[in-house]
Amino acid sequence: MFIDTHTHIYLEDFKEDRNKIISECIENYVNKLLLPNIDSTTINDVIKLSLDNKNICYPMVGLHPCSVKNNFEKELAILKPYVKNYSPVAIGETGIDLFWDKTTLEIQQKAFKEQICWAKEFNLPIVIHARNSYKEIFKILDEENSSSLSGVFHCFSSTLKDAQHILEYGNFKFGIGGVVTFKNSGLDKIVKEIDIENILLETDAPYLTPVPFRGKRNKSSYVTLIANKLSDIYQISIEEIGKITTKNAENIFNL
Repeated sequence: MFIDTHTHIYLEDFKEDRNKIISECIENYVNKLLLPNIDSTTINDVIKLSLDNKNICYPMVGLHPCSVKNNFEKELAILKPYVKNYSPVAIGETGIDLFWDKTTLEIQQKAFKEQICWAKEFNLPIVIHARNSYKEIFKILDEENSSSLSGVFHCFSSTLKDAQHILEYGNFKFGIGGVVTFKNSGLDKIVKEIDIENILLETDAPYLTPVPFRGKRNKSSYVTLIANKLSDIYQISIEEIGKITTKNAENIFNL
């Protein structure tokens, strides 16, 4: 069994064949799909899909850093009641993204800190989006981390030094997706140095499609391609990869 711990299957990209793709997942032993939210425009779709597919789709509630604008406090006020009312498995995705817009760093930091507070208040893990921003995220987590805070660095693709920093927090995992299959990413060498007990599988569908479908729409059933790559890296069977990463996901998300 496999769990896709990060998929945006609720987006318009899947409007025409969403049910078919969910069926494909079940056929390929991908039995659970975790849905990170983006902002107030997507949260109802996340919740509806989760309610319509109980025990398969599970919601998260959060404000994506690329959606953090001057009205972010209003956005957070809209989203927080969903944490109270719909039992999400995590706060997310949140974090800091300095690839697209560096000018919003200050408000991204504020939004991230607020969502860390949610994670602590509701005893939920936090799913962190880190793009060109590990230094900035570490600065906040170094101050905010506690024994009660846990989470995932979504789409981890940084250095071994950064991986070691994350491991020092004690309760954080690494979300590994399609990038690990890219020939020149170098991520396979970093992942090899991380104990598999700290690894989660994810697709980030419809983005970051693994080889051999790179450039096409990603989908959650492709999580098995990522598992196959990890099987090569760790030199254990794909069945064992599924077993270990599923247990890791169940533990961190309390599934």
